[in-house]
Amino acid sequence: MPATPSSDRQVSGATIELDVVTKSYPGQSRPAVDGLSLHIPAGEIVMFVGPSGCGKTTSLKMLNRLIDPTSGRIVVDGEDITTKDPDQLRRKIGYVIQGGSLFPHLTVAQNIGLVPGLLKWDKTRTRERVDELLDLVGLAPATYRHRYPKELSGGQQQRVGVARGLAADPPVILMDEPFGAVDPITRQRLQDELLSIQEELHKTIVCVTHDIDEAIKLGDRILILREGAQIAQYDTPEVILAAPANEFVEDFVGSGSTLKQLSLARVGDLELQQVATARVGDRVAEVRRQHAESRNPWLLVLDERQRPLGWTRLDRLDGDAVRRPDTSRLTTIDRRATLNDALDSMLAATEGMAVVTGRRDEYQGAVTFDAVTTHIRSVAAGREEEPV
Repeated sequence: MPATPSSDRQVSGATIELDVVTKSYPGQSRPAVDGLSLHIPAGEIVMFVGPSGCGKTTSLKMLNRLIDPTSGRIVVDGEDITTKDPDQLRRKIGYVIQGGSLFPHLTVAQNIGLVPGLLKWDKTRTRERVDELLDLVGLAPATYRHRYPKELSGGQQQRVGVARGLAADPPVILMDEPFGAVDPITRQRLQDELLSIQEELHKTIVCVTHDIDEAIKLGDRILILREGAQIAQYDTPEVILAAPANEFVEDFVGSGSTLKQLSLARVGDLELQQVATARVGDRVAEVRRQHAESRNPWLLVLDERQRPLGWTRLDRLDGDAVRRPDTSRLTTIDRRATLNDALDSMLAATEGMAVVTGRRDEYQGAVTFDAVTTHIRSVAAGREEEPV
């Protein structure tokens, strides 16, 4: 589970309070949202989940007044947003939806710079912010800033969508099924990227998802809703899995809750293995001298920012300097990835291990298949021994 905000880190998010918020539509016998009261702490990720039609997306959209509440108060950072101009409000709340929702006729830089432009930022400040955010979401600014959405993959478009939501440095980010339109591997990487960004920025993030596993992985807290946005349970993933409040929550979480509890463990919880490394441009003679006694013939090549590029063999190094290797055989996972994610990634790897990265994709170490499975078995055994 993501780390809960503490006093030793700077939180840039804002507290959100919903006070008996109701949304009724003409012709409907029951409100879509019926008296929802909720406290969302600053700097946390809160996941809204529940069955289709329960009011989770309506509740989210009332937070930036894409939908106006019929009654009740919504207070963000101490201010009642129902008294604010909706357009001005939305420029201070990031909004990310499925597929990134990029404007196809604008470049990546122009898409990200939309809100700063509306806020009258000067061109230099906007350009610097665009490059900063592209780097933050793992896209090289020089490569991507002038591309159009049609030239990007689905995962890249979603990364740009996240960057656009962060453009004006808002304290609150709203996300509506942000990773629902991409393949499972890309989805995992985008989830890890979000956790990485949150570790650095500490925003208040409210995210709607239909996927309880995604909610468990990303959420500091999970809000499980019934029809009419009635709260079934609102708590941390650990509490919801270990002590579901009622039968509705039990059914919604589904079978295999023990496996879901295991998914709370992260790659960063393991002791990582260090492998032989060299940077592009290092002198080959010096690299060979440093690793002369290594029994492992493989060498991990890093770039100038300590980001892994690929594997090469020590005995195949030639020339004066280390060159960029073939990247096709490299399997990387983020240290915030769950152990289940790690297993999925390593099943496709031929090396029996995955390279672990941290903030801004910097090399942290490596994790082996055996280390992950051994940890899972030990955790499972410990749970079986716990008193009922």
